Parts: sequence; C-alpha cells; structure tokens
Amino acid sequence: MSRIQLTPAPRYSFSTEIQIYISHVNQGGHLDNAQLLTLVSEARVRFFKSLGYYERGVEGALTVVGDIVAQYKSEGFHGETLRVEMLPAEFNKYGFDLQFRMSEKETCREVALGKIGIVFVTPQDRKVSLIPPVFLDKVRQM
Repeated sequence: MSRIQLTPAPRYSFSTEIQIYISHVNQGGHLDNAQLLTLVSEARVRFFKSLGYYERGVEGALTVVGDIVAQYKSEGFHGETLRVEMLPAEFNKYGFDLQFRMSEKETCREVALGKIGIVFVTPQDRKVSLIPPVFLDKVRQM
C-alpha cells in the first residue's frame, strides 16, 4: 500500500490552539488517531465561527464532511498544545477542501497534515447544494 503524502500550504489563513488532554491519549501514550479527528473537528468548528457561522447554518445551508485524510508526521503527547492551521482550497461548485496542519506550539514540530472535504447541503432535503456566494466571498477575503 502506498503512503499518503501531503504537502503543507505555504501559508494558512486561520489558526487556533488546542491542548491535548489525557482523554485524547491512547494506551501507547500518544495522541489517539480517533482523537486526532476530534481535535480537527473542533478546529473546523472554530474556523466556521471565525467567519460568523455555525456548521448547521451557513447562509441557509448545512455543511457536512464528505471525506477526510490525514498524514501523521510525529506523535502528540498529553499536555502539549497544538496549533491547528487551516486553509480553504480546491473549491468546486458544491464545496471545498479545508487543508490543515497540526503542530506542537512550543517546538513547531509537525504532528499531522490533512484535509477535510466540506460539502454544502440544503436543510430541507439534505441534498447537495451550491456554495453560498456570500460565504465564498468571505473565504476569499481571508
């Protein structure tokens, strides 16, 4: 099986800090892979809030995660603070990729790279819908 290889973006338009709690650590003593998704999900929620939105309400549309991919670069440990940087990219008419880089705050050691496929849907029938133009304008101004 070939390995996933991702390249970090030259710059990210959003960042937030999240601490690794003991509940995020597995029996191997490092950040659990399922908990990495939890931390990335928290960062995604903060990204949308920074634009004035909740995921359940973006200009009348809902957002759903269509897919996610992560490449681990190093271990994360209890008590560390992670800086999660995000960049909206690769837009299509129904959504975009939210690229992320997760690094340890003090040393800047990369912990993970990845991207989340965001898809917009209508709240009434939960079918795929176009990216709301107002949202697109806000993101492009970041």
